[in-house]
Amino acid sequence: YIGPDKTFDTNKYYIIASNVIGGCDGSSGPGSVDPDTKQPYCLNFPNVTIHDMVTAQKQLIDHLGINKLFCVAGGSMGGMQALKWSIIYPEKVASIIAIATSPSLSAQGIALNEVGRQAIINDINWNNGDYYGSHGPNAGLSLARMIGHITYLSEKHMHEKFGRRLQDSMKSNLNSKQFFQVESYLHYQGDKFVSRFDANSYIYITRAIDYFDLTAEYGSLAKAFENIASNNLIISFSSDWLYPSSQAKEIVRALRINGKNVIYTDIETDNGHDAFLIKNETLEKNISNFLKREYEKI
Repeated sequence: YIGPDKTFDTNKYYIIASNVIGGCDGSSGPGSVDPDTKQPYCLNFPNVTIHDMVTAQKQLIDHLGINKLFCVAGGSMGGMQALKWSIIYPEKVASIIAIATSPSLSAQGIALNEVGRQAIINDINWNNGDYYGSHGPNAGLSLARMIGHITYLSEKHMHEKFGRRLQDSMKSNLNSKQFFQVESYLHYQGDKFVSRFDANSYIYITRAIDYFDLTAEYGSLAKAFENIASNNLIISFSSDWLYPSSQAKEIVRALRINGKNVIYTDIETDNGHDAFLIKNETLEKNISNFLKREYEKI
């Protein structure tokens, strides 16, 4: 979606894509070296919130000498950050695009995140988070990713993609540990994730998502959006049960109660929460048209 002549057209727009604090690449996180001890922070790294992530991004644009952002866009946790940008820095944001997100995660979502965290914590190599320089809780992190990945897909999409089909090489060997295609897929996703992510960061970031709650923080969702000045594009997906369309509609209602400019689209798809990471013509058109209109205003 990002590049020359693409949805986020780099011939026209300057794209800033910073990693979040608490992550494991770029910005500081639990695997970063504590300057006081010269050792990784591990669990001594402070708890991180979505608010913290946004205030760190604000310091970045200040450092770059940018007075105002044309648009803040993100999906899922990125959508939470986009909403937060409009709330705490209304004068710094002309528009936002919040995709497949919500004002707070459901109890079911929190429960699934906790199961993932427990998979890591109960790994024999967890060592209370102090595992840098050793094998690390790779099995636990892989399992956490497998659990998470199930939540990103819809039942219909999983059925169409895998059904109950067996791996061709394993049809004659039912003693195999992985003989359904869906099992093989989940193990692949888990193994791939371990090679590029840190278990402590997984714990910190999922907790930041869990604690994000605009209604609790501001008293009501309508009050949260009372002072925003941005134009807003809110997008949800019909089969997303992790961040359901009903929660996106709550955001839209709260914006409209305050008389804010908002465009809302619920896109029909069987791809579940993962839909915002997959090429989708309707999503492209919605974003492109919104950005074009906002650009013409400026």
